[in-house]
Amino acid sequence: MSYRRTIKIVCGFAGGSAVLVVAAAAAEYQGCFGHTRAARWSLFNVLQAAQPAGNRTVASTGNAWDFNWDKRDPSALLTNGKKKEIVSEDPSSEQDNGKPKATRNILLIRHSQYNLSGNGDHERILTPLGQEQAEFTGQRLAALGLKYDIMVHSTMARATETANIISKYLPGVELVSCDLLREGAPIEPVPPVTHWKPDAVQYHEDGARIEAAFRRYIHRADPKQKEDSYEIIVCHANVIRYFVCRALQFPPEGWLRIGLNNGSITWLTVRPSGRVALRTLGDSGFMPPDKLTRT
Repeated sequence: MSYRRTIKIVCGFAGGSAVLVVAAAAAEYQGCFGHTRAARWSLFNVLQAAQPAGNRTVASTGNAWDFNWDKRDPSALLTNGKKKEIVSEDPSSEQDNGKPKATRNILLIRHSQYNLSGNGDHERILTPLGQEQAEFTGQRLAALGLKYDIMVHSTMARATETANIISKYLPGVELVSCDLLREGAPIEPVPPVTHWKPDAVQYHEDGARIEAAFRRYIHRADPKQKEDSYEIIVCHANVIRYFVCRALQFPPEGWLRIGLNNGSITWLTVRPSGRVALRTLGDSGFMPPDKLTRT
């Protein structure tokens, strides 16, 4: 086959990817692929890859978004097993009053670097670098200029210390601790890993607690809330990763596929409709590169 004829054929096959296949055709013409059957298959593979995806597009799973994932969808709320009856003279007004109107912004902060060799939680405090990281995180949160409503933190030493440092940059923001946010093993990860293998009892106990934390803190706004809110939660990598998977309705067992730097910011937005968006995941770009860790 002549060089010109080869160019014409491959351009017809490839459309917008003609440049790629022209190069392949030229290579074949010049003998780069040789004249064996394997060489001809090499050119065929290039042609196939250059064609539009067509029916090779990944198929949808078919799983619809569950708008009542937090059991707070007004249209699905039940009273004594029956849909709540409207008793107002203006039914549309009562329905509107029962609908959330505000958006909740939840900023999940991973604690800073801590002393891994500490004997027990009380000794696993922040390292000097971890203290610096918390300062950077506090400065970043302050620079965002948001009106924070509350900062909740895990009762573990490293999260408590991180929250206390951050709070210096957010004067007036209420600081609250919560045992539910302590680190743990939320659910057995898929695929499994060999370097970390909690027993079944730990998954059973920690999983129930972390799921309870998710239900307490990740949900749409109450109908009585009139303005958008900004809430900070300082906790741990496993907890945050599990929260993200659950909030986005991804398989929760995939939580360990996500990595988070110390002091990073993960921002979830929950709309009144129940839609959830992930604005940032593990943002730590506000720290100098030499201050980044993931311990």
